[in-house]
Amino acid sequence: MSHALKQVFNKDKTFRPKRKFEPGTQRFELHKKAQASLNAGLDLKVAVQLPPGEEQNDWVAVHVVDFFNRINLIYGTISDYCTEQSCPVMSGGPKYEYRWQDEHKYRRPTALSAPQYMNLLMDWIEVQINNEDIFPTNVGTPFPKNFLPVVKKILSRLFRVFVHVYIHHFDRITQMGSEAHVNTCYKHFYYFVKEFNLIDTKELEPLVSAWVGSGY
Repeated sequence: MSHALKQVFNKDKTFRPKRKFEPGTQRFELHKKAQASLNAGLDLKVAVQLPPGEEQNDWVAVHVVDFFNRINLIYGTISDYCTEQSCPVMSGGPKYEYRWQDEHKYRRPTALSAPQYMNLLMDWIEVQINNEDIFPTNVGTPFPKNFLPVVKKILSRLFRVFVHVYIHHFDRITQMGSEAHVNTCYKHFYYFVKEFNLIDTKELEPLVSAWVGSGY
């Protein structure tokens, strides 16, 4: 994460504890490589591309965890303003409502408040990225066949956090003077999912016209 973003956002407001990579592991080295590209000011379209000689699934796994950390940080800064009263429905404006579904309590798509949805979402993602059967950390352990389907679901749901923050809480982001950093994080996310075709184009529509930053 950029030094400027760390200054803008209070690390104590992170919505969930930051997931870290173990030093000395391949993922840690890939994470450092990705961060070095960002810190060097490379074009984001170039920075997201798979480095020569690296495995795509490893590169994707590192970015999924990184986006989880960054988006947690962004949502954490506005979570005090995202309440049952202010956001009784998890939505991205009047046209888009997001309902929660899982394999346990909510087997059918269920309308929830935004904070309820966010809690369930972050809990669910934590379970996925901490599951060694889905996100193996040992060198040589192959990724499962369902890795990319799970990744696509994680990223499509994380995208909904961007939608909600942009549509309903961008005034708070602006008050903090952090809109440029949020826009950069979103552009990084957008270019990455487009580079590896990880989110259906139709799912990205809520922010095509509403996005506050400069164009794609």
